[in-house]
Amino acid sequence: MSSPLLTGRDLTKGYGTTPALRGASIALHAGEVLAVTGPSGSGKSTLLHCLTGIDRPDSGEVRYGAERLDRLPEHRLSELRRTEFGVVFQFGQLIPELTAADNVALPLLLAGASRAAARDRAGEWLERFGLPERGELRPGELSGGQAQRVALARALVTEPRAVFADEPTGALDSLATEQVMTALVRTARASGTAVLLVTHDAQVAAYADREVALRNGVLTHEPEWASAPTAGTGAAAGTGAGR
Repeated sequence: MSSPLLTGRDLTKGYGTTPALRGASIALHAGEVLAVTGPSGSGKSTLLHCLTGIDRPDSGEVRYGAERLDRLPEHRLSELRRTEFGVVFQFGQLIPELTAADNVALPLLLAGASRAAARDRAGEWLERFGLPERGELRPGELSGGQAQRVALARALVTEPRAVFADEPTGALDSLATEQVMTALVRTARASGTAVLLVTHDAQVAAYADREVALRNGVLTHEPEWASAPTAGTGAAAGTGAGR
């Protein structure tokens, strides 16, 4: 039995008079791949934003180790997202003026690494994601799947403890989806990184060890707070959809 890496308890969040979360609770364990599924507008992205400190819940709490994320100052939240969390969005949000290698190196440069060291490390991560020859191309010169793998390399280059991916394949075709998800899960498993996937796509959810559904701002299954799931049971373990 192991304690969760990150928990959200009884989270509520509204925008004006529209509730997005209505008491959602979730636990993410070290090394697992967890999928949060649900239709558009169910509150999935809001949940991810609250868990990473991008937004603060109206009530409830988010705990990361001994820290209450919902109470931390912005500078500490920014530090966590630079070092211990990686966040990937649907369209990658790469900087168009930078090469792929420089996009991946950026978190390391912000953390104080030298340009040479950051570029060397970026090259290693691009190779892990099957893009060793794409480092000097800019985002506009990459396919959608290649650009998203660059975004994933950028999220993992600091070797965070957790990666949060918000519809990471929502703009990709089925082949690119398979390439991106295979690369993400294989790389996360190798480094022991926990992954929380927000998706409406059953093909993507099939890569997870565990799946919870969000409906009208409430998760359909309460988490088992103290017990970690068995990793490697999803499609990325070698069986099932997406391979």
